[in-house]
Amino acid sequence: MNKTVTVKVDAAINKGVLAHNWNYIGYDECNYTHSPGGMELLKKFGRLEKPYYVRAHHMLCTGNCHGQYKWGSTNAYTEDEAGNPVYDFTVIDKMCDIWLGSNCKPFFEIGFMPLDLADMTNLNGNADGTQITQWNRYSEYKRAGWNRPPKDYDKWYGLIRALTEHLLGRYGQAELETWYFEMWNEPDIFYWQGTHEQYCKLYDFTESAIHGVCPGLRFGGPATCGPLEKDSAPANFLRDFLLHVKSGKNYKTGGTGTRLDFTSFHTKGGGYTFTTKKDLEKTPSVKRLLDQVSIGAAIIKECGYSGLECILSEADPDGWAAGGRFDNPAFDFRNTEYYASYTACAYKNIAGIAAEMNMDIRPLAWAFMFEGERCFEGTRTFSTQGINKAVFYLFKMYAKLGDRLVEFKTATGAGAHRDADTNAGANAGTDAEINGWAVLNNNSALGVLIYCHQDTWADDDLYRIELNVKNLPFKGNCRVSRFLIDKNHSNAYAEWVCLGRPDWPDSVQYQAIKAKSELELAGPVQNTEAEDGKINLSFEMAVKSVTLIVIEQE
Repeated sequence: MNKTVTVKVDAAINKGVLAHNWNYIGYDECNYTHSPGGMELLKKFGRLEKPYYVRAHHMLCTGNCHGQYKWGSTNAYTEDEAGNPVYDFTVIDKMCDIWLGSNCKPFFEIGFMPLDLADMTNLNGNADGTQITQWNRYSEYKRAGWNRPPKDYDKWYGLIRALTEHLLGRYGQAELETWYFEMWNEPDIFYWQGTHEQYCKLYDFTESAIHGVCPGLRFGGPATCGPLEKDSAPANFLRDFLLHVKSGKNYKTGGTGTRLDFTSFHTKGGGYTFTTKKDLEKTPSVKRLLDQVSIGAAIIKECGYSGLECILSEADPDGWAAGGRFDNPAFDFRNTEYYASYTACAYKNIAGIAAEMNMDIRPLAWAFMFEGERCFEGTRTFSTQGINKAVFYLFKMYAKLGDRLVEFKTATGAGAHRDADTNAGANAGTDAEINGWAVLNNNSALGVLIYCHQDTWADDDLYRIELNVKNLPFKGNCRVSRFLIDKNHSNAYAEWVCLGRPDWPDSVQYQAIKAKSELELAGPVQNTEAEDGKINLSFEMAVKSVTLIVIEQE
């Protein structure tokens, strides 16, 4: 099937500013920050544009400070034999130095509970009466202690105050005030084994410690799960937390309310479990992700906090970052162009929701890399064995855009995923969503980003795109470049498949795959004349593809 879609761009009609609010990434395993692959990937992001904010779990956990799936540690807090706190921020310093040295900035997630501070009485799952001994204490902590409340809130307060003082002394007030500090992660599920009241108490003590040292720091939360329904557990936790900080009793000061500098919650497009069977029609749903954004944003607005930044501190197609194609064959989508077009579609629609609600909503991609994985393992990552995946090049396209939005019109499928059946998966019987942005850069270049996405594995339809551009701010000779992410462009996965899908490519295979790991042009750069400020282009786009057309004055 080959359908024709007309995209009209009028560079004379100003549509405001395109805020580059996609510059947020994150991962569970904080110690991958200082691994070779982690440092390499951070530098790639740091070279794209303005600093990327980096969020990581386990920043206060106890362990061997070595990254592994779903675990990390820094040993920031221990106690001596007399029970006195001992602070050591060496590993945290190493991470912050690497982020800053890579032109990135910390989105400092404050969690989880250090071993010596965790209240490990009545651990969940110890119904058999298991006793904590010196031999099982650490294994029990890793199982169900890191997510517990502190045994002493004053000691927790002391830790956060000492950490803030240390960071202030090391990096300075001006730098620190550009960071984010976020309270915990998903306290509405197993990541927090205390009550809602205990979480609010932890927030109040943490806020007091941070702002007691440096009032200008940006602190917020609660980083809850995505609310699938208005009366779901994540929705109620988010609402109750906001009501607490707005008018509840402050557990630290005894006063009313607690300072909140930004709000945060998560949104996911689907869930996957372990299986060896591939269900081709079970795909991540853009609609499901967007519904959670709308519901969460409405709760924030209802509680009177719509004027604050709202960070979707995990905004992803699914909820199992460390699972790969060997855990569930469906995860192969993360290796492909599907992941790029899904993200482009989701981010554009999130921006639409933000504009409709007059809010500042910013998505954070919970994806990074894993050391030692098989090639194209299928984990939620931007690279594999140092090879860039297609999704990374979406962010490289974003970095090429300017910041002055102009009119972009398309009649086919725009907003289709917001109107779709949340559970349809494949959106059977509908057109793909074809949409994007047109952005001027200093009146010397126009960037037109177009994505073609549909929540389906099977559909390989082609669309004929007729791009009509008028009122360019420059005339005469122009240079036209078209970058493309699809099955055959900016997609090292395709080369890996051609080579037989080797888990551990030999040196020749690796170099062949790595050679395809670049943002590619769809064809030669064209030199053409923008007669009367107009340019018309015609090209094909497959379902599950993203293209960026850059028109520059010669």
